[in-house]
Amino acid sequence: MTDEGPAYVELQVTTHFSFLRGASSPEELFTAAAMLGLPALGVADRHSVAGIVRAWDAEKVTGVRALTGTRLDLADGTALLVYPTDKMAYGRMCRLLSIGKTRAGKGSCHLDWPDLEDWTEGLLAILLPDRADSAAEAAIARARRIFGDRLYLALTIRRRPGDAIRLRDLAALAAKAKVPTLATGDVLYHMPDRRLLQDVVTCIREKCTIDELGDRRERFADRHIKTAAEMERLFLRYLKDRSPVARTVDFAKRCTFSLEELRYQYPDEIQVPGRTPQEELERLTWEKAPLRYPEGVSPAVRTQLEHELRLIGELDYAPYFLTVHSIVAEARRREILCQGRGSAANSAVCYVLGITSIDPVRSELLFERFVSAERREPPDIDVDFEHERREEIIQWIYETYGRTRSALTAVVTRYRSRGAVREVGKALGLSEDITAGLAGAVWGYSREGVEEKHAEALNLDLGDKRLALTLELARMLINTPRHLSQHPGGFVLTRDRLDELVPIEPAAMEDRQVIEWDKDDIDALGFMKVDILALGMLSCMRRAFEFLHDHKGLKHDLSTIPAEDPATYAMIRKADTLGAFQIESRAQMASIPLMAPRTFYDLVIQVAIVRPGPIQGDMVHPYRRRRNGQEEVTYPTPELRRVLEKTLGVPLFQEQAMRVAIECAGFTPSEADLLRRAMATFKLTGGVSHFRDKLIDGMVGRGYDREFAEKTFKQIEGFGSYGFPESHAASFALIAYASSWMKCHHPDAFCAALLNAQPMGFYAPAQIVRDARNHGVEIRPIDVNHSRWDCTLEETANGKYHAVRLGLRMVRGLANEDGAAIAAARAGVPYSSAEEIQRRARVGRGALDRIGDADGFASLGSSRREGLWEVKGLGPAALPLFQAADERAGRLQREALEPATLLAPMGEGAEVVEDYRASGLSLRAHPLAFLRDELRSRKIITCRELQGIKDGRWVNLAGVVLVRQKPGSAKGVMFITLEDETEVANLVVWTNVFEKYRRVVLGAAMMGVRGQVQREGEVIHIVAQRLDDLSPLLASVGQRKDIADIYRVGRADVVKSPVGPDPRDPETKPLGRNPRDIYIPDLRLGSGIIPGQPTEGIKIKPRDFR
Repeated sequence: MTDEGPAYVELQVTTHFSFLRGASSPEELFTAAAMLGLPALGVADRHSVAGIVRAWDAEKVTGVRALTGTRLDLADGTALLVYPTDKMAYGRMCRLLSIGKTRAGKGSCHLDWPDLEDWTEGLLAILLPDRADSAAEAAIARARRIFGDRLYLALTIRRRPGDAIRLRDLAALAAKAKVPTLATGDVLYHMPDRRLLQDVVTCIREKCTIDELGDRRERFADRHIKTAAEMERLFLRYLKDRSPVARTVDFAKRCTFSLEELRYQYPDEIQVPGRTPQEELERLTWEKAPLRYPEGVSPAVRTQLEHELRLIGELDYAPYFLTVHSIVAEARRREILCQGRGSAANSAVCYVLGITSIDPVRSELLFERFVSAERREPPDIDVDFEHERREEIIQWIYETYGRTRSALTAVVTRYRSRGAVREVGKALGLSEDITAGLAGAVWGYSREGVEEKHAEALNLDLGDKRLALTLELARMLINTPRHLSQHPGGFVLTRDRLDELVPIEPAAMEDRQVIEWDKDDIDALGFMKVDILALGMLSCMRRAFEFLHDHKGLKHDLSTIPAEDPATYAMIRKADTLGAFQIESRAQMASIPLMAPRTFYDLVIQVAIVRPGPIQGDMVHPYRRRRNGQEEVTYPTPELRRVLEKTLGVPLFQEQAMRVAIECAGFTPSEADLLRRAMATFKLTGGVSHFRDKLIDGMVGRGYDREFAEKTFKQIEGFGSYGFPESHAASFALIAYASSWMKCHHPDAFCAALLNAQPMGFYAPAQIVRDARNHGVEIRPIDVNHSRWDCTLEETANGKYHAVRLGLRMVRGLANEDGAAIAAARAGVPYSSAEEIQRRARVGRGALDRIGDADGFASLGSSRREGLWEVKGLGPAALPLFQAADERAGRLQREALEPATLLAPMGEGAEVVEDYRASGLSLRAHPLAFLRDELRSRKIITCRELQGIKDGRWVNLAGVVLVRQKPGSAKGVMFITLEDETEVANLVVWTNVFEKYRRVVLGAAMMGVRGQVQREGEVIHIVAQRLDDLSPLLASVGQRKDIADIYRVGRADVVKSPVGPDPRDPETKPLGRNPRDIYIPDLRLGSGIIPGQPTEGIKIKPRDFR
C-alpha cells in the first residue's frame, strides 16, 4: 500500500477472445481499468494470445499497462496462468501453445506437465486451484519443481458458502509450500451489466438454454473489474489479509515483456550468392525492363524505376518484392493464371517484374499510394490466382519456407445481426420459428440489430420479457468474436521461427495452418504479408482458353486477346454483360448504357464509378453529364487540367485526390498519401482537420478561390473512405475486357467455362445457361452417356457455335469421385442400363439416384421416372467374383429380369420442378410460362413488354427473385432483379416501401409488384409501390400439365397401378413399406401430383448481396 492508498493489478482478465467465455472487448476492459485507477491489467485468454495486440493498442490509448499472458488448462484439469518475463520467455510461451494446438487440432489445445517442463523457462506461473484438496497440493508440488520462485497461487473470492474457510485453507496450503499468494478477480466482463450477456454466451458454448444451464452458470455476479480499495476491503473481510492484493503490483513489475520488443524480420530472398536482396532486385528489374518495354526504356520509365528502387532500398523492402516475384514466377512455371492488383499496380517495379499488368508510368499512377517513406508501413501486394489451382501455390509456399516460418493470418469471425438474434433467442428459450422470423427481418449488417418494430411486424408481444431481453442482448452480442477462421490468402513469412512471435494452429482445411492474429494485428506490429488470393474469373478464363485451343485451334491468353475490339465494346454498351467480370451487377448494367464505354480507359472508369466513393462524393452524375455533352468541361487552372483531364475535371480516383493536393496545394507525395489515409478514417478519428486547413490554405496561397478550395476538399472528403485506386480499377478492367471479349466472340466456350468455375459471380447457372441460349448457343442436357464431370463443348451439324453439354458436376449432391468414375468407366463404350453403370463404374445407388433425379438416363431410353424406377430395383454392387465373370464374358450378366413396367409420364410442370431441384436449372420451359395465363388474368405484363412502356406509367409485373441487393451507399434503398420467361426487370424499393413490405422483400421466392416505370435512356427501372408474395403461385408449377392429361400416381398408389404386382415382392406383404414402393419423384419433390397434397414449390434461391 502506498501513501495514495492501496494498489492493485488485476492479473486474471478474460476478454471476448476467449470465445464464448469473456463478455467484453480488450478496449472496454482497459477503458474501465483506467477509470478505476488500475495501473495494469494481465490479459490471460484461454490457450490464446489472440487479443493481446488489441490490449496493447488499448494500452497506448488509456495508459493502463498490458501484461501479456495466457491461461493453460492441462490434461489432468490443472489450470494456471503464465506470463513471460522477457522476449525469450514470450517466444517459449508461443512455442508451447503451438505444440498444444498442433497436437489437439483446430480450436483445441492439449498440454500436459511434461510440456511445461520443456518450455517454461522465464515464465511466471499462477496456479488457479478451486479448493485446498489433495489434487491442489499435488499440483503445487509439481509446479514448484518446474517454476521454482516463479510460482504463485491465486486466491479468488467466489461468494459461496464457506468461502472464507476455503480461502484460508488455500492460503495455508500455499504457505506450507512456500508459494506466495496473489488476489485475482477472475474478470469476465468490464462492468456489472454484462453479466447477462456472459450467461448467454455460456449457454451458446454449452449448447443449452438458460433454464437448463444450472451450475454451469457463473455462481456470482461480480466478475467485473474492481478498484484496488474494493479488492483490499474484500480480502480483509474474507481473509483478514491485504498482502495478496499488494503482491499483485510486485508480480506486474516482474513482467517486463512488451509487444514493442517483437522485431519482425522478413526472410532474405537472395537468388544469387554474393548479392544482397537489393542488388538482386535491381538486377532483375533492369534485366526484365526491356521485356516490358520492347520499344526501349524511356527516360520517364527509367526515372520512375530509379526512384522506386531507391525508396525500396531505403526502407529495406527488397526481400518482400523478391518473394512476391518468386511466387508469381512459380505460378507462371505451372501455367497458373495470376495477376497482381490493388495499390501494387502503382509500382513500375511490380510491372517490370511481371507481378502486375498495368503500366503505372503510362497511366501516371503514384508510387507513394503503394509505398511511402513517411508512412513507413510495409507494402501490401495482392495477387489473384485461379481459384481452382491456388492451393498449389499455397502448398509451394509452405514447402519453400517451412511450416515454422510461414502461416496464413486469421480472420476474426464475429456475430452479426442475424446470427446474434438466433443464438440469443435460442439461449433464452424462444422457439425456432420466432428466432427465424426475427433473423429474417434483418438485412445485412446492422449495429442496431433486430429492432422492436421488426418484432411488431411479426405480431410478437413486446411485453414478453424474454423477447425484449433477446433483442437487447442480441444487440450487445453483435461484433463479439465467435471464432478464428483463416484469411482468404494473407501469408506471413519470417526469417526466424514464426511460432516464436505468435502461436500457430492447424486450420480447418487440411495441410493449412494459421496464426492467431488478423491483418489489423499484424499491421499494428509492422509485419509484412503476401496476399495469395483466389479469383474465380481467372479459372473461368483459363478453361475458356483451353476450349478455344482444343476445339477451335486458337491459342490465346490474357495478354494476346485483341485490344480495343469494337464488337466487344458494342456488346458492353448494350449492357449485355451477364457473366462478365465486375460489370455484370444490376447497378453496372444500369449504368453502362448511360456511360457508353468505347475504350479501355472508359472501362476503367466504368469499373470504378459504380462504387460507394464516387457515389457519395457526388461525382457520378457530373461525370456522366460531361461525358454526354450535357455539361461543359472546365478546368480552373492548368494544374487541375493535368490532374483531371482524363476524367473530364471530376476526381474519381484516390490517386487524383492525392495529385490535387500535390499540384494545387503544395503537398509532398508522402503528405498526400497521409491525407488519403486520414480521409479514410475521418469518420472514426476526426483527424482530418489538420489536412483540411493545409489543403485549403495551400490552394488559396496558389491563387485558388477559397470557396473553390473548400468545395474541392469536401468532394475529396466525400469519397475518401470509399475511394477506389485507379490502379485497382485498371487491373480489374483488364479481366473485365477479357471476359467480355470471350463472351462476345466465343459465347459457347465462355458459358461452359463459367459453369465449370461455379460457384462465382452474380448469377446462378440457370441465368448463365439462359443467356448463352439467347446468344445462339445450344445447351444439351446432362446425360450419363455423354456428360463428363465438367461441362464440355460438342460439335454441331450446323451453327456458328459448338453446343455446350452440361456436365455431371451440375447434378446436385453427386460426389466428384462418383461422377469421374462414371465418365472414366464409360471409355467410349456407352452404357445400356443403370445396372451396367453400377457394375462398370462401381458406384452406389445413391449416385445413380441423383443422376436419375436430374433426368440423366435419356440415352438409355428411360424417362426420369423409368430411370429412377430401375435404380430403385438395383441390388448392392456386384461381388468381385461376378464382376470378374462379366469382364471375361465381355458383357453384363443381369442379376434378374423384370417385366416391362408402364409408368405414367410426369407433367411438364413437374418435370421443370424436378429439373430445378436436381440441377438448379431447366432446359424446358421457364416456371412462369406455366403461370402466364393466370398472370394475364391479373393484368400482369411480361418483362419484355416493359420495354415498350412509357416513362411514368404504372404497371403490374411478376417474376422469380434472382438478386436482392442493398448497397451501403444507397441510403437504405433495396434493388431487386426479377425474371420471367421473357427477360429480367429491375426494381427500386425505397426505404418506406421496404419497411412496409419487409417480409415480402426478404422472403418471397416469386414476387408481384405494382410500380411506376422510370426510364433513363435505355435503362428501365420500376419504382415499387406495392409488393406481393406470389410464392404459393410458383409452388403450383408442379401441378401444371401442358402436354397431356396424366395418370396421377403417388407413393402409396404404386401397388395399385395397372402394371400389376412387382414379381420381386414377397407373397405376404411385409410390415412397413419397401423403399421401392414409396418412391415417386414428383411426390418426393412436393410437386403436387396427388390431389390435395401440399407442395413445397420450386427452390430457386436468389443471390442476396448483403
